[in-house]
Amino acid sequence: MKDIKTYMQQIGQQARDASRLMALANTAVKNTALENIAAAILHNRAQLLAANAKDVAAARNNELDEAQIDRLTLTEKSLRSMAEGLLQIATLPDLIGEITELKYRPSGIQVGKMRVPLGVIGIIYESRPNVTADAAGLCLKSGNAAILRGGSEAIHSNQAIAACVHQGLREAGLPETAVQVIATTDRAAVGELITMPEYVDVIVPRGGKSLIARIASEAKVPVIKHLDGICHVYIDDEADLDKAIRIADNAKTQRYGVCNTMETLLVAQGVAAAVLPKLCQIYLDKGVELRGDEAACKLVKQMNPATEKDWRTEYLAPILSVRVVADLNEAIAHINTYSSQHTDSIVTENHTRAMRFLREVDSSSVMVNASTRFADGFEYGLGAEIGISTDKIHARGPVGLEGLTSQKFIVLGSGQIRT
Repeated sequence: MKDIKTYMQQIGQQARDASRLMALANTAVKNTALENIAAAILHNRAQLLAANAKDVAAARNNELDEAQIDRLTLTEKSLRSMAEGLLQIATLPDLIGEITELKYRPSGIQVGKMRVPLGVIGIIYESRPNVTADAAGLCLKSGNAAILRGGSEAIHSNQAIAACVHQGLREAGLPETAVQVIATTDRAAVGELITMPEYVDVIVPRGGKSLIARIASEAKVPVIKHLDGICHVYIDDEADLDKAIRIADNAKTQRYGVCNTMETLLVAQGVAAAVLPKLCQIYLDKGVELRGDEAACKLVKQMNPATEKDWRTEYLAPILSVRVVADLNEAIAHINTYSSQHTDSIVTENHTRAMRFLREVDSSSVMVNASTRFADGFEYGLGAEIGISTDKIHARGPVGLEGLTSQKFIVLGSGQIRT
């Protein structure tokens, strides 16, 4: 391979050239490409699983933890979901070129806004090869070009998926360089990618705190940040307890190694004795380690004492922090102190309290009577997601098609001049 700087500049120039063609691509062509990519993924399942098996074997040899291996592993089911996500993106409305808010001004001109692509999007992610397909599909439909840099642990999987993406683009008559997966595992490639504003318009990092902190501090390109997911479920003293148990169980145990998994359970003092022993037995039966405050430990003897650090930790593992709170006020105060502003949920039958929770909890997704595991682009009807932004500017929450676009003002006149 050429030196990294030259290689990345070549990638960047190809992406910039492709982005201009993608911005002009019509909806039918983009949808055809998405359908072709989905078909290629399903047709090449055996090759994709074989490539993924190499990555998983290497991960085990390198003693990656089970949460990382879980995120890395592809199955027949996950490949079908990958293809389904691409097909769902194809059915979504094409936002590019959409004109809104068109109004006449006293001068006679019309002023409005047009939805446009961002241009070239660089996406840096770890472990999860499904991001390769999700990111490619969303960038394609939103008229952008993408430069994807997956983790070294998924190099074989990502390259195999990239081959399917390129096949789908080629068959639809779109440039294969509209989606490029960086072929080197050299970390210097990331340093180049995030410092090429002449080629890259925005960076989306998906990974651990250290990765995101590095990119945020070193990037010369705007960054849409996806920070850690310290997610909460609060069981109110006016909750349906059977409903609460189902939700809190699912929010923690449906999958451990993902960012929308509950890491801290808050329970109102008035129902703690009724709900915690039963719920915690479910967790214990599933092998979840429990760490609680003094009140929670008194109710569940198998629980270990929690430390201040536990309230600030994203475990991504079968470990759960539990705290008994006095009421809704204390629950909201705890969440706004320790939450990473990702996803938080209340279980209650009291509408007034539910509305207070929605207004006062400052997170990118706030839920009532639902598992935090629903905080996902696919579940929100976005087709897929590029990540979950915990920023407040430009995009917040699951970043789908709209988050990968911008708006420009347009003016329609009939000869007006300003006097």
